[in-house]
Amino acid sequence: MKKKNADLISQITKYMQDNPTIAAWINLVVSIIIAVLIVLILLKIERKITRKWIDKHDGINARFTEKVIRCVIIFLAVLWVIMSNSLTQSFGSSVFQGTAVLAAIAGFAAKPILSDMFCGFMISTTKPFNIGDRIELDDGTAGIVKDITIRHVVLQGIDTLKIVIPNSEINSRRITNLSHMTKTRSIHFRYVVGLNTKADEAKRVIQEAISESPWSLPRVGEDYSPVYFLDFTDNGLLMATTVYYAPTSPTEVVKDDINSRVKRALEAAGIEIPYNYVNVINVES
Repeated sequence: MKKKNADLISQITKYMQDNPTIAAWINLVVSIIIAVLIVLILLKIERKITRKWIDKHDGINARFTEKVIRCVIIFLAVLWVIMSNSLTQSFGSSVFQGTAVLAAIAGFAAKPILSDMFCGFMISTTKPFNIGDRIELDDGTAGIVKDITIRHVVLQGIDTLKIVIPNSEINSRRITNLSHMTKTRSIHFRYVVGLNTKADEAKRVIQEAISESPWSLPRVGEDYSPVYFLDFTDNGLLMATTVYYAPTSPTEVVKDDINSRVKRALEAAGIEIPYNYVNVINVES
């Protein structure tokens, strides 16, 4: 039995020596299988370690670091497969050796990726927002920050809507954070009432309507935010206030409830809600 096994091994070895190309392809397949197994094991270990870290510090820097570690593991595995096999080594050298044009094309193609990676690092370091924050961009895009990868930020919109924004794009926009460094979120509301309205009466009606909402919260250690008479508009008085609410409350639901209550309260108090209109004068010839 031992002799048969030895003869079989000898035959396989001789066949490999006589057919180096086939042997190289077999070595490549074996290297890929080994690399995949090692990556799966390392990713499982990494997931256990980073999950504990994220459970304690579920911040945007922890999420970004987790994604970077995963990419590094996969990149090193691919690099090991390429460098450990003669087929891929010769292919890599023939493609990249002395090819300046190809290097320039590769650099140009990788520019958006590198830009997103760098901006992701900047976001995770400076933390203009964190996981769970509600943010609004200057183009009107809004949502709750759910995740960050090396390439993009994921926002949770209304219902099942997910908004994926490249890191470089979100890093270059003006961001309004509705819950930065606080335990509550806030929304700024503006209302226009008629020019003949008593400002104090309008402020009282608006504030009472807001305080009656089950979604609104008083400021920490204070009463509800006051209503301000900010300015005169073309057709009325501009009133404004800030409403605080719990992070678990859907923002769109809060806006709907507050606006509906304020409209009903103003109408019940006989306070005019002006609208733009055009006078048309028909002159008969």
